[in-house]
Amino acid sequence: MKKIVSIIALAVAVSVSANAQSMLGNLIGNLTSGNGSVSTIIEGLAGTVYSAPVSLNGTYQYNGIAVSATSSEGGIVANLAGSAVTSTIESKADQYLAKVGIKPGACTFTFNNADNTFVMKVGALSLPGTYKVGDGEKTVTLTFGKTLQFFCMTGTLESSLSGAKMLFTADKTLGLLKKVAGKLGQSSSEIGSIAKLADGYDNFRIGFKLSK
Repeated sequence: MKKIVSIIALAVAVSVSANAQSMLGNLIGNLTSGNGSVSTIIEGLAGTVYSAPVSLNGTYQYNGIAVSATSSEGGIVANLAGSAVTSTIESKADQYLAKVGIKPGACTFTFNNADNTFVMKVGALSLPGTYKVGDGEKTVTLTFGKTLQFFCMTGTLESSLSGAKMLFTADKTLGLLKKVAGKLGQSSSEIGSIAKLADGYDNFRIGFKLSK
């Protein structure tokens, strides 16, 4: 336990981000109270400490759903990133998506920054499009091609221990997932179940965990 806390403290000490330092108390509090696994808490810290811009290029493996949300209680707004709450939601969402074939090992994103094209692959399904990175490489816009009727979504791009996270408003991500499920010949009822997980939370965003 002491070793884990020391590792987190060291990570913050070498960070130049004041925001990362302010999060330390919350993260250690989650760890000591049992609210979240060690890996989840470390990942939450990493998203802040390793906040360098993400340069999308090459092939990334899809590692599961990423979730960000806030909650208001007693007049206090709390960011739930890296907490037991988001970890539980991500786990349940991953279970739903696995039933329609969207799961780690079966999905990739390949970005080509030479011409700003990308391809999302889910099994044998290939979904090409174009992308644009902005705001100091902290935002990303994905515009799918004719196959998905030029569906467009803009969200945030964050670094993580494994690679990157793309987070979008829940309606956009769920809209994309429903379209993909349809192309795979699967029912979108499982996608609808994910929407119910957002009940009671504010600024709920859903996206993708990516690793190279």
